[in-house]
Amino acid sequence: MCGIVGYIGYRDAQPILINGLKKLEYRGYDSAGVAILKDHQISMKKSVGRLSVLDERLQETPINGHLGIGHTRWATHGRPSDVNSHPHMDEQHQFAVVHNGIIENFQELKDELIAKGVKFQSETDTEVIAHLLAETYDGDLVSTVQKTVAKMEGAYALGIIHKNEPNKMVAVRLASPLVVGLGETENFIASDIPALIEHTRDVYILNDGEMAVITADKVELMSTKGEKIERDSFRVEWDIETAEKDGFDHFMLKEIYEQPRAYRETLSERIDHDHLKVDLSKEIKLTEEEIRSISNIHIVACGTAYHAGLVGKYVIENLVRIPVEVDVASEYRYRNPIITPKTLVMVISQSGETADTLAALREAQRQGAKVLAITNVNGSSVSRDADEVLLTIAGPEIAVASTKAYTSQLIAIYLLGLYFAQIRNSQEEKVIAKYIQAIKELPAQAEKLLEFAPSMKQFAERYAHYEDLFFIGRSLDFAVSLEGSLKLKEISYIHSEAYPAGELKHGTLALITDGIPVIALATQEDIYDKMVSNIKEVKARDAYVLGIALEGDEELAKSVDEVIAIPKTLPLLTPALSVIPLQLLAYYASLARGNDVDKPRNLAKSVTVE
Repeated sequence: MCGIVGYIGYRDAQPILINGLKKLEYRGYDSAGVAILKDHQISMKKSVGRLSVLDERLQETPINGHLGIGHTRWATHGRPSDVNSHPHMDEQHQFAVVHNGIIENFQELKDELIAKGVKFQSETDTEVIAHLLAETYDGDLVSTVQKTVAKMEGAYALGIIHKNEPNKMVAVRLASPLVVGLGETENFIASDIPALIEHTRDVYILNDGEMAVITADKVELMSTKGEKIERDSFRVEWDIETAEKDGFDHFMLKEIYEQPRAYRETLSERIDHDHLKVDLSKEIKLTEEEIRSISNIHIVACGTAYHAGLVGKYVIENLVRIPVEVDVASEYRYRNPIITPKTLVMVISQSGETADTLAALREAQRQGAKVLAITNVNGSSVSRDADEVLLTIAGPEIAVASTKAYTSQLIAIYLLGLYFAQIRNSQEEKVIAKYIQAIKELPAQAEKLLEFAPSMKQFAERYAHYEDLFFIGRSLDFAVSLEGSLKLKEISYIHSEAYPAGELKHGTLALITDGIPVIALATQEDIYDKMVSNIKEVKARDAYVLGIALEGDEELAKSVDEVIAIPKTLPLLTPALSVIPLQLLAYYASLARGNDVDKPRNLAKSVTVE
């Protein structure tokens, strides 16, 4: 989940590398470093801590040169420290390497190198690569890299330079994202497009088993076995302003406020307004016969995307009337899932690079299933590998805690459910039309909900000193509770749990004590009375309850201490609204506790390793 950058061209590399790393710091921020080549000598500087620490050191003693690589780290092998920071070099300082991923057979390779007298400085798996390159070097950087990666197992995106080849940089990808930016007499590499967009809109997105040989004047693509690859470059349409804070204090708050626009963009051109139908035929190439033949659906995702999948289960089962299973992607392959030719596997990933989700996708395809992906990044691994792709149009999401990506995924799921319902005739036309009318109102309703920001700020500031907080809900409200709880604990560090309200009597009530904050969602009308009974159970134990209700609900206020009323919509659509106050709660609780909202400890934006 680390971020890597590289530059070769006519300009000074140091500021380009540092600025690129700033755009990638959401991928890891426990240490950073750069290595720059000049006059057949590689100069390296790296340090533990945020990128600003490295930047200050480089301002004091700059490193000059027109070829360099940089790295911002999320630790996997070895604790955060100066010595474990990237780049890594061999003993003779011939090679410098930056790496995102995990080398699974590093210990075996390390033992072999130690037996040959190689001395290691760090605890990382990446240092093995540098020594292995030196051990394998045959006088040619490209062939040496090819021979080296043939010995490695695992996942990697690599940027490599050699002191005797000052006009060349090599990039390699296997199961970790890597893009090559194409400039005029200069070229770039990076883990993600935001690091490149201020310099170029034209990129190559490397596939697994591919490498790029990069000079200032050209980029050659080839397989790691040396086979030449011809491919058109990819044009990036969004601009850098969309990845900046635009006056907000934090990316997370900006992205919360961008949700109404993301709703509109994700809905755009997918609804036939004249006939009140959903039209996804331009994007999803499944035939009507194939859609009618689907017997069951597996939804596979991680983290926040998994919570979107839980909502998807309710949506699809209600609208399409076929069974849906939802799996955590990291477990899916290992439970030996039952997949038939009539199973549709849906994978959900904001970045499209989540390692576990990609592995689940490939396992499903290996077993003969069609895979439909919902992702926010066109050109990502998930979007390229899936059989069908439905893009969310949320724009770049920079904050580690996902907000607009989650709600855009919900919009995509609603559209997909209605599209399948149309084709399978599982709902009457008037029912589908009613849903479409309600979905069209969601962006304006989401804007209205943002007016509750001051109320959520006040609640968060009153209860930010608590170390425990609980969310309860039933049906779809429970699915949203899980997401609200995750948001709170990942950025405020408050221990938070979400429970199905009907399960309180099966143990959870033992944790409810005087004044403990409980967030209770009560938006599902068919089980409203039961939910109110559950709220009274926690009130009887002296909990302080903040209720999330529908507008017009005057009864809930009699059972809770405070109420946030969301605009009224159809029951299946409430998650797209009820989650927004919970996002604001998490944001303001994090602020009240003095945390770094956009970069929570121990986490990174894209989980590109298992």
